[in-house]
Amino acid sequence: MRARNFLALGWIVTVWAASAGAEPGFKTVDFPTSDGIEARADLYGDAESSATLILLFHQAGWSRGEYREIAPKLAAEGYRVLAVDQRAGRGVNGVANETHRRAAKKRLPTGYLNAYADLVAAMTYAREVLGASEVVVWGSSYSASLVVRLAAEHQAAVDAVLAFSPGEYFKKEKSYVAGFARQISQPLFITSSKAERAQVEPLYQAAPGDQKILFTPASKGRHGSRALWSRSPDNDVYWAAVRGFLKTYAPPR
Repeated sequence: MRARNFLALGWIVTVWAASAGAEPGFKTVDFPTSDGIEARADLYGDAESSATLILLFHQAGWSRGEYREIAPKLAAEGYRVLAVDQRAGRGVNGVANETHRRAAKKRLPTGYLNAYADLVAAMTYAREVLGASEVVVWGSSYSASLVVRLAAEHQAAVDAVLAFSPGEYFKKEKSYVAGFARQISQPLFITSSKAERAQVEPLYQAAPGDQKILFTPASKGRHGSRALWSRSPDNDVYWAAVRGFLKTYAPPR
């Protein structure tokens, strides 16, 4: 890859241009976090495709590689998509987590709640640098819980929420995530495996309003966003639920 730095609205942003033989369809970008590291992400689509941007956050132990199959499908439907490495993770699908490596090098903590800084930075980057007029946040497992917090604390900057297998994963009070769910005013989509229904339903019930969907497959299902991978046997029903939510509450504009 070849790096190119540019100044955008006061930000120094690095774009990694894909070299010959690289996987097509996205470019890799870096953007600053509040504690002084550069977060890594893959950007799909272009400014002309849509003013609606979907931020994708991965599950524990993984990387933005969780979305190598999912993100292109969303981009093909007209969205811009940013698949982000949070510092709480290592790698998946052959994609190493660069944000984690950089945080560890600076001896910064890399726990689940520490990764919240990366979500805030990605949201700010989407709005201020990429110029998105609508931002949809999408989380998987622990990051599904973090996007609920993000939406609650930044209601003017987040337009819709998708949470795949959220839960009370943090060493906080028992209803930490539910407390944020009670503050959400944006459209909300929650899903999980069938076995996790009891875990996610209290978060769904906590969210006010009627612009919300709780989807549980009739079959076993999968934990997190990998439910949408083609090798997950019931991915088609998950996709139908996701597309229905996006079409209703956050279509590409």
